[in-house]
Amino acid sequence: MATDAPTINLDLQRTIRLIPGYDPFATAGDCWFDADAAQMEIDFVEECCTRPGDDGQPVPFLLEPWQKAIIGNLYGWKRPDGSRRYRECFVFVPRKNGKTSLAATLICGSLFLRAHLGLQCYSAAADRDQARIVFGDVKRMISDEPNMEEAATIYQNSVVVGNGSYKALSAEAGTKHGLRPDLVINDELHAHKSAELTDVLMTGTAIKGKQPLVVHLTTSDYEREGSICNDKHDYASKVRDGILEDAAFLPVIYEASIDDDWTDPEVWAKANPNYGVSVSEDYLARECKRAQDSPAYENTFKRLHLNIRTEQDVRWLSMTAWDACPATISPSDLEGRPCWCGLDLSSRLDLTCLAMVFKSPKGEDRFVDHGWRTIVKTWVPQDGATKRQKNDRVPYLQWIREGWIDTTPGPSVDYDVIRRDINELGKIYDIREIATDPWGAPQLLQQLDGDGLTVFEHRQGYVSMSSPTKDLEAAIIDGTLDTGGNPVLRWAASNVVAEMDAAGNIKPNKKKSSERIDPIVALVMGFGRASLHARQPERRSYYEDHGVGMR
Repeated sequence: MATDAPTINLDLQRTIRLIPGYDPFATAGDCWFDADAAQMEIDFVEECCTRPGDDGQPVPFLLEPWQKAIIGNLYGWKRPDGSRRYRECFVFVPRKNGKTSLAATLICGSLFLRAHLGLQCYSAAADRDQARIVFGDVKRMISDEPNMEEAATIYQNSVVVGNGSYKALSAEAGTKHGLRPDLVINDELHAHKSAELTDVLMTGTAIKGKQPLVVHLTTSDYEREGSICNDKHDYASKVRDGILEDAAFLPVIYEASIDDDWTDPEVWAKANPNYGVSVSEDYLARECKRAQDSPAYENTFKRLHLNIRTEQDVRWLSMTAWDACPATISPSDLEGRPCWCGLDLSSRLDLTCLAMVFKSPKGEDRFVDHGWRTIVKTWVPQDGATKRQKNDRVPYLQWIREGWIDTTPGPSVDYDVIRRDINELGKIYDIREIATDPWGAPQLLQQLDGDGLTVFEHRQGYVSMSSPTKDLEAAIIDGTLDTGGNPVLRWAASNVVAEMDAAGNIKPNKKKSSERIDPIVALVMGFGRASLHARQPERRSYYEDHGVGMR
């Protein structure tokens, strides 16, 4: 085990041990710590780099202890030949902890402290927008310091200082083969769709005579196949825990455990090293309250703010919020009013549902101002109702007797009955559109179109479903949706599991939901059309502009 070098001061010695669960001395072997080199890097950041102050004006970038620990370890530790010890670093911190700004300081240090070495520095991101964030921070820091600004030439996506250079890369921009980087900042690893960019850049560092450093910075990914973020996190965790021995890998992991109480401020502080600095307790308290009110946001809060790896699929609706919604409207109250519908045809053996969504006129005393009303019609095959009640363990027969479900004759749904009933509803209510998945029953849709009803082909992917899903969720949380007390709709709402992509888009997932959710899928489509027309009554729809047809 390495011993402390004579020149190391006690404060710096304590600081470099602040890496959670990891002791850099334990696996140092014959490596040694150069306190002067570590202190020089820290001093450079605090004296030459800036960040925006509360008023937007530049202020000195004063490092927090956890940031000093990262810089101190990366630049202080040396091998017996004087080359750097750490060649790869995984910095795992939640959102808003300033990891991107910290990355910019590492780039500036390589450009200006080691300008004579002509280093090639790169920051890599999943897309151009993210790549511009790191580059923007580097550019701002250079512009704020006259000596750095004088020495640098800044181009659109690159900076040149002497023989050294820095360039921002994204996975979207062509091949990266042939690069020979000295420093790589791999930003927001969780957003990388594959390991390709990381593999290319890591391979480029394998050049004899170089002392490369690759720093991965990221928030947690969700559980998914092929995640380079999850692979690196698993490796870093094993190095931290002593399961794998890799003296050249620095694991910096700030996270809550899956068993921690995610509503506890002490857990927030554990996972967020900048808690109380760039991450305020008030902010996390608001986000936590949102997660408690919205199960769909619970996993997002845990992943982005506590670094807990979650499943991709999430519970969606809070039944407490659902039950707090008004349930007073009756169908007769809405006669003659305009409505937008969602029609979920499913299969002939399953539920078929039509959700009619009404926007209440402003100022009308009977309704919540700017609220929403819904009437949901559900059909099941008559011959299978008893069997369906036994299999699904829900009171279909009671709901049929009470008028919440209609039956169609025979063993499967009779689309002629569905067509007849929808046309009858069109005589009672002003049906503006019927949104439906065109895959289900194209003949029925053509017939409805021929009957003079406007049928809108509503795809079931994230582009079409995420916005209305979120809009409906907001109305439920705000208590502005009158459900009419429909028990079939409530049962479906309690079953919904939503799947989420890496960008935070969500949509109901029939396959992973505990039981049937057809009424809710219909409501999402109808609500999407109703809310869109309420916001933009005279404009083209988002869906039309994205290639989804209107018929």
